[in-house]
Amino acid sequence: MDAWSPMSLEDQIRQAVEQAVPDSTVEVVANGSHFSLKVISPVFEGKKTLEKQRMVYGALKDLMAGSNAPVHAIDHLETLVPEN
Repeated sequence: MDAWSPMSLEDQIRQAVEQAVPDSTVEVVANGSHFSLKVISPVFEGKKTLEKQRMVYGALKDLMAGSNAPVHAIDHLETLVPEN
């Protein structure tokens, strides 16, 4: 991607989650303004589902804020621990 290319919304989501969730791998699938995410990180080890989801949604709060937010919804969110 060259310096003049704007970052896609999928890339913005991926980058926001990767910065907020240490050592994460993020897959993003878009369907309009709705998205499916698969986030894999060792920091999820031992955490409850709600705790893991809060970490991911916290990373996306700026992209989901306001009535004109670029991200309308996360339709599917998987939060996984890497396999050994």
